Amino acid sequence: MFEKLSLDALEHYWWFIIALLAGLFSFIIFVQGGQVLLNTLAKNEEEKDLLVNALGRKWELSFTSLTVFGGALFAAFPLFYSVSFGGAYYAWMAILFCFVILAVSYEYRKKPNNFLGQKVYEAFLYINGSIGIILIGIALGTLFSGGYFVRDSFNAVHWTNKWYGLEAILNPFNVVLGLTLFFLARVNANLYFIKMIDEANIVKRAFKELKIDAALFLLFFLIMLALLLTMRGVSETANGFVIEPYKFLHNFLQEPILLGAFLIGVLLVVWALVVAIFKKNQNAIFYSGFGTVITVTSLFLLLGYNHTAIYPSLSDLQSSLSLHNASSSRYTLVVMSYVSLLVPFVLGYIYLVWKSMDKEKLTIQEIEADSHHY
Repeated sequence: MFEKLSLDALEHYWWFIIALLAGLFSFIIFVQGGQVLLNTLAKNEEEKDLLVNALGRKWELSFTSLTVFGGALFAAFPLFYSVSFGGAYYAWMAILFCFVILAVSYEYRKKPNNFLGQKVYEAFLYINGSIGIILIGIALGTLFSGGYFVRDSFNAVHWTNKWYGLEAILNPFNVVLGLTLFFLARVNANLYFIKMIDEANIVKRAFKELKIDAALFLLFFLIMLALLLTMRGVSETANGFVIEPYKFLHNFLQEPILLGAFLIGVLLVVWALVVAIFKKNQNAIFYSGFGTVITVTSLFLLLGYNHTAIYPSLSDLQSSLSLHNASSSRYTLVVMSYVSLLVPFVLGYIYLVWKSMDKEKLTIQEIEADSHHY
């Protein structure tokens, strides 16, 4: 089946897979959003334990989805992976550190006689949920705004900026995208707590906090969208890469399916906020979840499709990366495509496990009765 597809079709297929993984990750980070809300929504130790355990049942998903996202990029587009993760390694090492401390914080936060203490591990959770997510947004922003690298005829890549990725924090678009992702995570975390927690005081605070986070999310989202639609992009032509003003606006207009999907995703997120804030609907997380995945997937497809550079070079325009020049061999993509057929079954299994775990709302009494809690 996949052997009959052209290399171009395989490249587009795998960029769709990567875009979908990015969309799923952008929703799963409600775990990180919840981590920065612990001291806001919990007013005593019992309430904090309840929130931590609600998140603790899902924290592996955000770590795993980020790892799978990176692994898919490495396998399908190795040159892109080596430039971004290898060249901008200061930025990615900072992100990795933020997720390494996540991996130990849940397990050791309540361990007796742990040498760092509970407060330190809770500070680690906050760092992961704030700095970690904002840095990921900034790093992903460079896929649109570009990085400082050059590529020679042998595809050897050299980073030309001594900050190795940290300079991305000086680009307004990157920062706004990072803040948009941060407040989106907080919005989805509030909706998750409203759905899953059976404690009236926490739910009341979550509804109140949702109004603030929703307003800030919409503000930064609109700024991000305005910057995206008015910024210059890089197009790949038969004669090389060229700068194209309003490139991403043109992509939307020339790819109406992407525009339609993006608008559907945005409307679902907005509808979730409306029914949660004004109608006190406790199931709004479903609308927001699907809306988040569709919106982010559409934005990634906007980046990769229509002959767009997936990583523009700010040092040498012709060193920019596209689906065509950054991908693996046709044989590798064909083999990986057959493996990708297992993805729906994995997602189905995750859905069934998730549904089983979340069929009952959590209470303080349930957490205190559990001998193994975070």
